[in-house]
Amino acid sequence: MNEKIFHYGEDVLDIGAVMALAEGSRKGQLSPGAVAKVLASQQHVSDIVQRNITVYGINTGFGILADTRISEEDTRTLQHKILQSHSVGVGDPIPLPIARIMLITKIHALAQGFSGVRLETLQRISWHIDNDVIPVVPEKGSVGASGDLAPLAHLFLPLIGLGEVFHKGLRRPAREVLDLFGIAPLQLGPKEGLALINGTQFILAFAASGVQRLHYCLEAADIIGAMSLEALTGTKAPFDERLHRLRPFAGTTLVAQRLRLLLNNSAIMQSHVDCGRVQDPYSLRCMPQVHGASRNAWQHLRALTETELNAVTDNPIILGAGDTISGGNFHGQPLALPLDYACLAAAEIGNISDRRCYLLLEGKWGLPLLLMKNVGLNSGFMIPQYTTAALVTENKTLCFPASADSIPTSLGQEDHVSMGSISGRKLSLVLDNLEYILAIELMSACQAIEFRRPLRSSEILEAAHEYARNFVGFASEDRIFSEDILQLRTIIRDHSFVKKVDEAATAKGVDLNSTFEAFKII
Repeated sequence: MNEKIFHYGEDVLDIGAVMALAEGSRKGQLSPGAVAKVLASQQHVSDIVQRNITVYGINTGFGILADTRISEEDTRTLQHKILQSHSVGVGDPIPLPIARIMLITKIHALAQGFSGVRLETLQRISWHIDNDVIPVVPEKGSVGASGDLAPLAHLFLPLIGLGEVFHKGLRRPAREVLDLFGIAPLQLGPKEGLALINGTQFILAFAASGVQRLHYCLEAADIIGAMSLEALTGTKAPFDERLHRLRPFAGTTLVAQRLRLLLNNSAIMQSHVDCGRVQDPYSLRCMPQVHGASRNAWQHLRALTETELNAVTDNPIILGAGDTISGGNFHGQPLALPLDYACLAAAEIGNISDRRCYLLLEGKWGLPLLLMKNVGLNSGFMIPQYTTAALVTENKTLCFPASADSIPTSLGQEDHVSMGSISGRKLSLVLDNLEYILAIELMSACQAIEFRRPLRSSEILEAAHEYARNFVGFASEDRIFSEDILQLRTIIRDHSFVKKVDEAATAKGVDLNSTFEAFKII
């Protein structure tokens, strides 16, 4: 475990840090500086209540009820009721890693001292993270403005002894688990319920996870694409640095560099230098342009996500007892747009991967039809490409931008919403499909490379082939390929495939991403 402590509310949260906190390899805590800010902000709220200053959500109703005054004695009850009334989510629970990220990003935002929450509330959220008592959050119900109200309400119901949690693999009533630990539910103070549910942490959690997962896919796609090019005896000429200086998009330049390094010193490549083929199909020749465009989209999403990771998205903002601002920092539009863009970027990586799968099956350039010698009795690798075709088309249907729509809520008080929550969930679904598509291309490319023996590819690509072969062997006849696909999808998703290739490159003194620090996740 990395023993370096992350200080909520003070340290800068990036993708690497939030994922380490969510995975448990790094621990977070409140620093003395953050504690002081939180206590000061909470005192401002107490002063507002005692001085009877009208501030939205402290002594007024919510949304269209903002003009309804709440008495001082009811300000605490109001915060309890908002968690109940806004817990209207439906559908399956979100994945546990997403819920953990929501907890982490919420405590980091609140700990900056502009939300008026009590220290006890932040300590309880931290307790949930540290003890892996993760609230059950339904996946649907947020419109991505006024904060992710429904999912955040469900996330924090356990604070008041309501809702459900996952604990030790079981889904249980929150009150049961609190009793198991001997912990009493909290009595929320003024402003706290609103502060807990106002924010973009649902959108943000899917964005942070999506940045990491898309990064893994992009890294894998370059390697697998290079393996397919080798199997198809394609040329590396389109990756020449001189060509890409003439159109120097960062992502394109990076992918071209990676492909050059991956293919360097390949005996397969050298064997067909004078074959007479003039140009390869686009899915081989244009990998820098297509993969690179998706990398540019990824970089944009990462930059905006890391801004949001350190933002305060509450409303109202508490600057002092007499200094509050009701604004719109809860609006999800800044992430909704790049999430929709990332959906397209991920879908296109799958699209071009499917085209390479198809090329591998055609029986051209010395490969057997359907990548198997005895076809007829055997269908070979024909049907896995049906799956990539289906997944590519499903991804296309998921590419309609959720952020293009807005439906007024709260009787028109909240008359423009981002739908960014849907954008984030769609990206997760597209990435699920993309991981399977890349797994099928990897399975097909590994099979095809076997037909080039005794020639060998570069040492780096041979390491990729060897690692994949630890999980999926050569197919001399038909078998249940779905089992192979699942195996290879796992090593793509957990990043072990790319890590193995990076290790092989490092052993050769090669940094596949050298000079492109902006495309790395530290």
